[in-house]
Amino acid sequence: MKKFFEGIVKFRKPIIITFFVLAAVCAVLQSFVNVNYNIEKYLPDDSPSKVALDTMEEEFEGGITNTRVMIKGVTVPEALDFKEKLENINGVTEVTWLDDAVDLAVPLSAQDEDMVEAYYKDNAALFSVVVDEDLAVDAIAEIRELAGDDNAVSGSAVNTADAHTNTISEVNLIAVISVVFVFIVLLISTDSWAEPVVVMIGLGVAILLNAGTNLMFGTVSFITHSACNVLQLAVSLDYSVFLIHRFEEEHKKTKDPKKAMSDALSYSLPSIISSGLTTIIGFLAVILMQFKIGPDVGLPLAKGVVFSLITTFIFMPALILATHKWIEKTKHKPFLPSFNRFGKLVGKVTLPLCVLFVLSIAPAFLAYMSNSYYYGASKLFTTETRVGRDTAMIEDTFGESDTYVLMVKSGDRAVETALSNDLHNLKEVTSIISYVDTVGSTIPNSYLDETTYQKLDSGNYSRFVISVAVPYEGDETFELVEEVRDLAEKYYGDDYLLTGTGVVTYDMKETITADMMKVNAVAILAVFVILAVMLKSALVPLILILAIETAIAINLSFPYFEGQVVFYTASLIISSLQLGATVDYAILATNRYKENRLVMDKKSAVSQTVTDITSSILVSGGVLTLVGFLMSWVSSNQLLSQLGLFIGRGALISLLIVILVLPGMLYLCDSIVMGKRGFKAAKRKIKSKRENK
Repeated sequence: MKKFFEGIVKFRKPIIITFFVLAAVCAVLQSFVNVNYNIEKYLPDDSPSKVALDTMEEEFEGGITNTRVMIKGVTVPEALDFKEKLENINGVTEVTWLDDAVDLAVPLSAQDEDMVEAYYKDNAALFSVVVDEDLAVDAIAEIRELAGDDNAVSGSAVNTADAHTNTISEVNLIAVISVVFVFIVLLISTDSWAEPVVVMIGLGVAILLNAGTNLMFGTVSFITHSACNVLQLAVSLDYSVFLIHRFEEEHKKTKDPKKAMSDALSYSLPSIISSGLTTIIGFLAVILMQFKIGPDVGLPLAKGVVFSLITTFIFMPALILATHKWIEKTKHKPFLPSFNRFGKLVGKVTLPLCVLFVLSIAPAFLAYMSNSYYYGASKLFTTETRVGRDTAMIEDTFGESDTYVLMVKSGDRAVETALSNDLHNLKEVTSIISYVDTVGSTIPNSYLDETTYQKLDSGNYSRFVISVAVPYEGDETFELVEEVRDLAEKYYGDDYLLTGTGVVTYDMKETITADMMKVNAVAILAVFVILAVMLKSALVPLILILAIETAIAINLSFPYFEGQVVFYTASLIISSLQLGATVDYAILATNRYKENRLVMDKKSAVSQTVTDITSSILVSGGVLTLVGFLMSWVSSNQLLSQLGLFIGRGALISLLIVILVLPGMLYLCDSIVMGKRGFKAAKRKIKSKRENK
């Protein structure tokens, strides 16, 4: 590696030019990365509802209802006129209303009341609309313009459109504030006016390289698009700062800056690589999720850390050498105070804090495991947003509702009639549009026009469009999905297909919960192996992982005590992300404790360790905390907002545990931490030091 580092130093100008060119190219490429705002698309391809949806798109024109439009104060003729206008909007593929469920030539008073009120109630008409997801942004905007501000538009397509519109501006705001804050933190924590500029250039290059190369994935989720850049900024900030400080140390030993940089790279390689590796492993663990949001988030984040490491060891040395004279000329006195008094204070209270920590472990994990969860996208927006207000307005008039599509093998109208009768007996079912319900089981196919027939029967499948009075997710919904599947299985065995928002959410629940244990176990095991190799101990990694895993449990216990519902996706992502991003703090504390322990008794080593690590951890943890809280504050999307809250609060809790509790844990487990040889060596050095005095 020595020759490799010498080569970097030698060819620094070509390296700087190459990285700037690549960064410029990637800055252009990132604009071609597609962003997906529909989280339901990340279901496994073999999940039942996904198979059903794909089959329906092949067999029938249009799709499944993803938008509901309520128009108040209209007559039936006016509602029919509005339906025609909806059908003419580009991106709208199908509109269903009362005329598709009943014969409007018959007076409404003579029709089934539940059937009528599913579409027309209190002079308000509720239209079920299918919007092409690829055209959702423009189509929803046109639907809203047609409906007017006094009426309501809601549904998953509206969620997608609003997420797209809002996220773009929110991501830019988060990025700008994060960059400004990080720059301020660097100004305060470094002792040169030029150093923050150099570090930010290095971070900017790494972020652009990662963002541009996301093009290899074709499409990334809105979660990745929103969080990836700022998280890469937060978790990799330390790498460049550490390298600059190591270079300055080596430069004091030799006047030759090239040799100083070569030595700095050699000495800093193990600690930076080990730090980066644990972070990468934490991010990569989520790629094992069957729910494909895991790979979507994990791969770009892990790739981002890899680019940060590459930039730190290749681009940054060249940039530092090119600017080191400027850095030296702009030196100033450190702004951060000495943490000696703080270290001594923590040394006095760390053991009581350890007791408090141990007592909190069981309650934290029990509360964490008792959380209530949202699995789908139905709660992405609060009533403070337009889509939230519109959803509440529709539910106040028509109640909570959803649409399921059941497809069975075509041909046996008698069996279809029996199935329809059983479905009608479910109290949650408000209406069914099918061949046997709309046309009748005794009317031959030849009597129907081709358009009407193709909506109900593709030749291979007969379709039941079932309106249900249940929310998009929850226990009631999941029980109904199971009941509908049981009825379909009663008549058709496994030869049926069922989909719909509630059905997709049910499958998401089944998929995501199955991922939880696997992802967490792999993340913990992988980090344990890396720490065991790095620290040359099988027991010390257990102490560090216990500290961080408890921090994660405390973080995720807050919703339980606050009576809040957790987005399961956010919970799953933060479990790996917090472990990977903050275990570095525990590694730093352990290494410093072991170094200090070689020259002082364990009580003094605790105080000195806190003094040594506080500044570094406050900077790194503070940036990650602010980035998380900023994401939570700015994001109107509740999944992103909650993930940001978890990131910010998790970083803060990990920071506090590492500074206030972990030193005491190391003190109590001193013989394990130091090992037999280290423990004996420490005793000899301390004894020799006392004798010399």
